[in-house]
Amino acid sequence: MGASLLLGYALGSIPFGLVLTRISGGGDIRTIGSGNIGATNVLRTGRKGLAALTLLFDLLKGLFAVWLANEFFPGGAILAAAGAFFGHLYPVWLGFKGGKGVATYAGILFGLFWQGGAIYAVIWVGLLVITRISSLAGLVAALSAPIAAAIFGYYDLVAMLTACTLIIFWKHRANIESLMDGTEPRIGKSKS
Repeated sequence: MGASLLLGYALGSIPFGLVLTRISGGGDIRTIGSGNIGATNVLRTGRKGLAALTLLFDLLKGLFAVWLANEFFPGGAILAAAGAFFGHLYPVWLGFKGGKGVATYAGILFGLFWQGGAIYAVIWVGLLVITRISSLAGLVAALSAPIAAAIFGYYDLVAMLTACTLIIFWKHRANIESLMDGTEPRIGKSKS
């Protein structure tokens, strides 16, 4: 079981936003905008394709961690999912300062039960299109995860997904303050 946790952490800790921006000549993504390594901050560089790749790879590392655990460590999928999530948030390679986990959370949900991933994605993308506020879309999508697990009978996932959702809210605490005072930036506008 420990091997699936380590596998998940190793995959989750790959900082794709940082790697992709450096490879493309964009420098260190941590020096612009929010300083975050995720897709929303990569988008602030003006490179939409790079931001989309970051989002895709961050999602896939969560999905792949769960898939590999199912293949090689039967019964270890939940630990692999948790490892991937924490690896993204707290990567050892970056002094434990990683992303906020929204895309990786989507990936682990698709791996654990596709219905939860689908609900999460519809809420996330739908709210992003309607509000153009990345943090709000991610927070509401995160709320859906443990609820979907309970609705679809995946009771063994509820505790872990509740913990992940609470951590997403913790990582977004500054965004929540900005949302409450009406200063949270919309996609397409620079963060002050």
